[in-house]
Amino acid sequence: MGESIPPVSLGAGPPPPSPAPRRLRTGPLWLALQVVLSGSLLLLFVVPIVALFASAPFHDLVSASRSADVRAALWLTFFSSGMAVLAAVVFGIPMGYLLARRTFPGRSILESLVALPVVVPHLLVGLGLFFLVIPGTPLYRFTQAIGFPVYDTIWGVVLVMVFVSAPYTVLASELSFRAVDARVLEAARSLGAGPATAFLTVTLPLALRGIVAGLLLSWARAVSEIGGLLVLAYAVYPAGPYNGPVTSTISVYIYNLFQNGNLGDAAAVSSLFLLIAFALFVLVRIGERSGWLPWRRGELAP
Repeated sequence: MGESIPPVSLGAGPPPPSPAPRRLRTGPLWLALQVVLSGSLLLLFVVPIVALFASAPFHDLVSASRSADVRAALWLTFFSSGMAVLAAVVFGIPMGYLLARRTFPGRSILESLVALPVVVPHLLVGLGLFFLVIPGTPLYRFTQAIGFPVYDTIWGVVLVMVFVSAPYTVLASELSFRAVDARVLEAARSLGAGPATAFLTVTLPLALRGIVAGLLLSWARAVSEIGGLLVLAYAVYPAGPYNGPVTSTISVYIYNLFQNGNLGDAAAVSSLFLLIAFALFVLVRIGERSGWLPWRRGELAP
């Protein structure tokens, strides 16, 4: 007898696929988590500012804006921070390019030294500079001889501001230069562009957005400095480009008001400075949206 063959059912297809596992819709939950966490941080930013403005009536703000002492402190702060940013442009951008494009022994040590002022307490910065230029030291005598006094002058303010703020420009410039595609540079070089021409026409424009962001961070860090200034330039006397009255930066000025118990005046001057800083950042945003600045909308977050 032959082997029996099981009957075949005509029209029978493949077995039905198993039902797909039901996926949990995490989209709304993920969005809610982002909103809650972001909103909590935003409250931390906003609530102290609201409390500060609530402690400074409008007439106190007007009085602070009309005060000659406040205007002198503001002028000194913005002038010194502008000079610090200029120094960051002249010295910080080339260092960022060097770290991004060159390989040399000790580069890791140099990168660590550049980042060190970001994490070191800035009171220590003031102490270090103080012992360097204290009256009686060789550097003090040298700076006095060339008409460049540092201690309790605007140059001391600029020196401290450069120390604490320039690393942000260096680090931002390094990251921006690293992000430039090497193939673009090779194409420019193949078309006959020299190293300087390729840098000015290709590398720098492509890295400009990140460099400007670093300069904004440098400026913000410079105007907010207080620790080093309390040691090296607590009071600024006329010298060099500053010929005004004896004054201090706005951060030290507010600190003095607080220490003397003038809480209302401290709140008013702080609120006035916040309004000025906020207006400057709004101008950057308006320039970004209007195309005045050399980057597209949304590419820079000051």
